[in-house]
Amino acid sequence: MKIKFLGTCAYDYSPRLDTDLKDKFDLDARRSSSMLIDGHILVDCGTHTPNALDIAGVCYDDITDIVITHLHCDHFEPKNIEKIAKNRHTPLNLWLREDASSLEISNVKINKMALYTKCELPCGVSVTGMRANHDESACPQHLLIEKDGKSIFYGCDGAWLLNTTYYHLNKRKLDLAVLDCTMGDYDGDYRIGEHNSIKMLRVMLPSLKTVDIIDEHSKVYFSHLAPSLHAPHEKTEQIAREMGAHVAYDGLEIEI
Repeated sequence: MKIKFLGTCAYDYSPRLDTDLKDKFDLDARRSSSMLIDGHILVDCGTHTPNALDIAGVCYDDITDIVITHLHCDHFEPKNIEKIAKNRHTPLNLWLREDASSLEISNVKINKMALYTKCELPCGVSVTGMRANHDESACPQHLLIEKDGKSIFYGCDGAWLLNTTYYHLNKRKLDLAVLDCTMGDYDGDYRIGEHNSIKMLRVMLPSLKTVDIIDEHSKVYFSHLAPSLHAPHEKTEQIAREMGAHVAYDGLEIEI
């Protein structure tokens, strides 16, 4: 699978995004979190996603499916989904948790996802939604994305792992884990009930290795960073490398 990070930010955007960074990516100016898989499956579509697709040179009509992690506006913006779907010859598939409120978006087919149940998308990709420790009113879910024996865990906007999700992942040996890292490397933050800090991840990663969710071959990337709560990217990347991980940035491309 080919992965492109279109946005890696928590709800804490750089004001420069409204001025001199409209047409380029920047390591320290993060857009609303979103990820593109194999050029046609979009994970989340929030505030900045169409702009990020434009910068990446991605044609909207190439996108076949959008999978939503939860209904907060930095991850789910109906007007931007409609913009992407507008000129398609066939409806765009939108996937979200089954208990999300009913909605209608022009030229979009709504698909409801039952938690811990595999959903089949085009080109041999499957997605399973799993419970996330985040605002329950937003119908949150972490995602297990699989294709050709490869597996990705996308766990942005959620603190730790809830036990049902933990046991679903147990001994899977993920090829890629994308983990929430809203807060930086410091003590004391009221957000720990819904988001991870670097210190929390420093505890989590060895434990995930202990139960074979990740191993030395797994790629681990921190995403969903709040810039005001972190050091600049290069310093944060240095900290992450000491933990055996990396920090995602807008425009990053990787392959597993």
